[in-house]
Amino acid sequence: MDSLRNRNYTTITEFILLGLTDDPSLRIILFLIILCIYLVTISGNLSTITLIRVSSQLHHPMYFFLSHLAFVDIGYSSSVTPNMLVNFLVEKNTISYLGCGIQLGSVVFFGSSECFILAAMAYDRFVAICNPLLYANKMSTHICVQLLVVSYTGGLLNVFSFSASFFSLFFCGPNEVNHFFCDFAPLIELSCSDASIPALVPSVTAGSIIVVTVFIIAISYVYILITILKMRSTEGRQKAFSTCTSHLTAVTLFFGTITFIYVMPKSTFSTDQNKVVSVFYMVVIPMLNPLIYSLRNNEIKGALKRQLARKIFS
Repeated sequence: MDSLRNRNYTTITEFILLGLTDDPSLRIILFLIILCIYLVTISGNLSTITLIRVSSQLHHPMYFFLSHLAFVDIGYSSSVTPNMLVNFLVEKNTISYLGCGIQLGSVVFFGSSECFILAAMAYDRFVAICNPLLYANKMSTHICVQLLVVSYTGGLLNVFSFSASFFSLFFCGPNEVNHFFCDFAPLIELSCSDASIPALVPSVTAGSIIVVTVFIIAISYVYILITILKMRSTEGRQKAFSTCTSHLTAVTLFFGTITFIYVMPKSTFSTDQNKVVSVFYMVVIPMLNPLIYSLRNNEIKGALKRQLARKIFS
């Protein structure tokens, strides 16, 4: 890296985000669509957090994790969406070198934390269905807090991995990032220094998080399925399935898109497809999660009706 700096290279101090499209008409349409999605995301997730906090009927581990999933979704979407909206309105959207690193770290933190929280929610469903008599002990407040600390700590460790790799890279031009945010892959392509190790370390840490959390979720649901199939009561099976469908839907959407982006060979899809899928899992999914849980969960719908009734008749 020192030898590179001694040459006649100019160190890049800012990056240009190329965004989703150059078409002016399409930019306006996308701006309006994504603005609406973002507003629904913020209002939906804030409503979920507020409802869980004020409703004593929802003071259970499942909803404790759901409130933090909503918080993470707000942070995840807010890491990229406001900047993307600006990109639709300006001719050239620039972001500073430090700002790019902060945005990358924010995306990595909230994305990694979401993986862990979804795994913790799967474990919660496993204990509730497979060991209902031990649920109070195995999912006590202390254990829930510990699982949450592990989730956020895992996110921070992954941020350290990505940030250390990013700030070890040397950029001397060009500075155009072919994406709507500072994603690590297109930044690696712009590096003038040897990126073999900086590219490998984040891949290992991020890959490990995905493998570990998917493994926990898969094992949990294997045991859940076995337990449900052993149930003699049809009503009991339906109730057990109903408590898992929302979470399974959220897991499938989130990990499905992550797999498409980070696991499938790069030659199988174009950069434009990468951008579209990134919009889906970073902008659309955070909006869908509160809708998935509210529309399919009778306890949340009941709590919402009670709170609305109190507001109307108070």
